[in-house]
Amino acid sequence: MVIRMSNQEMREPTFFVLASLADGRKHGYGIIKDASELSEGRVALKVGTLYAALERLQAEGLVIATGDEVVGGRLRRYFELTEPGAASLAEESERQELNAKRARDRLKQRASRVAASTKTASA
Repeated sequence: MVIRMSNQEMREPTFFVLASLADGRKHGYGIIKDASELSEGRVALKVGTLYAALERLQAEGLVIATGDEVVGGRLRRYFELTEPGAASLAEESERQELNAKRARDRLKQRASRVAASTKTASA
């Protein structure tokens, strides 16, 4: 069950957590590292923040815990993206692409206006 409303904006950390899980199962540190790389350092998740987000995303049905493993004496908890999570990530990606396209279109219009006014001023 997905609780997130389709017209509600997804926060950047959530977007990159879901994007990190899109290519497969990961443990917490792997998600933190991947989210940082995918966001070019803009998203620097703390462990507590990540696990709170993962709990919320599990409650929304967007991710699922897929088990624990002890590696080097440390517990690793693994997570996976669900089908609703993949659909939510795809929807948000499309929303962001549309917004970026609209902004680029406006910038092109602005550039055309500036070029035309510069041409008129110099004539």
